[in-house]
Amino acid sequence: MIDLYYPTDNVPLFPRPSVDHPGKAVPGSAEMLPLVTPDGVVFGRASREWCHGGSRELHPVVHLFIADREGNVLLQKRASWKETYPGAWDMSAGGHVTFGESALETVYREAEEELGLVGFTPLYLFSRLDERETERELSVAYAVIGRPALGNWGSEVEQCRWWSIPEIEAQMGKGVFTPVFEAEWPLVKEKLASLL
Repeated sequence: MIDLYYPTDNVPLFPRPSVDHPGKAVPGSAEMLPLVTPDGVVFGRASREWCHGGSRELHPVVHLFIADREGNVLLQKRASWKETYPGAWDMSAGGHVTFGESALETVYREAEEELGLVGFTPLYLFSRLDERETERELSVAYAVIGRPALGNWGSEVEQCRWWSIPEIEAQMGKGVFTPVFEAEWPLVKEKLASLL
């Protein structure tokens, strides 16, 4: 899967009416996420809170990995106020696809919001399912090769720094990285090696 496929007609809102939810909106933010099949076909939309509250419906996220020609990878340290994995090191940038966006639009938006990065060309790496206790995500990963100029970091980022592959490997399984990063790293490392 390289991108999302939105239907041409109205997309239903989830959760669907039931005894527990008789047509009432689920409280939460106004941020709506697309619900997708594993191949990226959008079949619904739901609030971020509902998607993360154990709904088990698949929703897409993007992950950006920036690597230089020497094989160093730019990682970000998540802000200490973040709800999930505060203070852990993670991919260069990433976030949820908002309903109506493509995965590629989300990469550009998240890179600018988190790193102040603009004017780059992302390369598609892979898509994979990430299933955790409270949610299911379709992760769409991209890479940027080189050392692009960064702007001001967003509030979600505590710091950024370049890591060598041996440094990353030495810290795996020690609680330094997010579980999402650790799950994706073997595939990212393999794909980056073919691009460097």
